Amino acid sequence: MAVKIRLARHGAKKRPYYRIVVADSRMPRDGRYIEQVGRYNPLTNPKTIEIDLEKVDTWISKGAQPTNTVSHLIDVVRNGQPVVEKKAKISKKAAAKAAKAAEEAAEAAAE
Repeated sequence: MAVKIRLARHGAKKRPYYRIVVADSRMPRDGRYIEQVGRYNPLTNPKTIEIDLEKVDTWISKGAQPTNTVSHLIDVVRNGQPVVEKKAKISKKAAAKAAKAAEEAAEAAAE
């Protein structure tokens, strides 16, 4: 039996909340799992990561394979480093609007 430590998605549409679970690799992503070992909420600022490292180490010693994402989250928790936030991109329209507002503000200050 191949056992994986992976994310199971919960929460509403466009509001993801993940459980870190130990599951048989043949089970569906959000299906039956053996044990829950943590939680991950990417919507909070800073992102909330709660992992029981003792349980994770026990399962890894038994042969469970963490996915790439879960192994990254485990490393973040072990090192205590914050998760790097991505910069939010603004649309071209919003950038043009901001530039126009800055020009108008500069002209008003010059007068």
